[in-house]
Amino acid sequence: MTEKIIVGVTEASGSRRAVDWAAARAIARRQQLELIGVIGGAVGNVGEGSVLEAAWAATQELLNEEAERVAADDLVVTTRVESGNPVSVLTDASEHAALLVIGSDYRGPGDGPARGSHGIRIAAASASPVVVVPDFEITGERSGVVVGVDGSPTSEPAIAFAAAEADRLGEPLTAIIVWTPIATPRNAVMVMPQAYREGMEQNARESLALSIAGLRSQYPGIEIEEAVAEGYPSAVINELAESARLTVVGSRGHGTVRRLLLGSISHEVLQRLATVTAVVR
Repeated sequence: MTEKIIVGVTEASGSRRAVDWAAARAIARRQQLELIGVIGGAVGNVGEGSVLEAAWAATQELLNEEAERVAADDLVVTTRVESGNPVSVLTDASEHAALLVIGSDYRGPGDGPARGSHGIRIAAASASPVVVVPDFEITGERSGVVVGVDGSPTSEPAIAFAAAEADRLGEPLTAIIVWTPIATPRNAVMVMPQAYREGMEQNARESLALSIAGLRSQYPGIEIEEAVAEGYPSAVINELAESARLTVVGSRGHGTVRRLLLGSISHEVLQRLATVTAVVR
């Protein structure tokens, strides 16, 4: 695994936010930064060569401008223009990256429909962790890193990533596990037995404790909060994320087929980004 952060760059404002986020992390972690612009849509039509040439030049100019904008003495920035399907190009590039960062045009709840089809596909297929940066300001009023835990091995890389980021940022870490009661028809007259609810909560609490065991000794300098909640995981995670600097979720995608799919929770979290969000496999 290389110590290089790759950023997919476009003209969108969300892309600029992604470059800024990636540059700050690269400097803090002493990593290199590579900016990639992708030209899509070429099909080999007559006269397409001149159009492609112009697009290539404009994309390279955009990358140069972004590289110059985030230039710093302790940051190595390279640029690369590729042609093809952006999802395929970026996921292929992730094979040689420590982290892939992309921007989203989603501007928060109440501002248009959910976004993220490209981001979801990239996060599902990427060989490296993917960070998706929404198109709104993550203000200084926000604090902390939130990580979703489900007690399965899927959570382990996400927890490790979240703890390392909390330590890097000097921010508290909230590890949240959500238990969901058995679904019943809406018109069913049913009261959940108290013993059932208490048992579900206790099982969740024990699962969470096992999942984060050892973190406090590994990162003695960060504050770690264990949170257990009843509800639907993506809704609970995004509610916490509204006041956080970073959210981290795991992905169930793996193998030649399943790596094209995200787990439903990470999929739903990415559709309605509440903050900068990392998907870690």
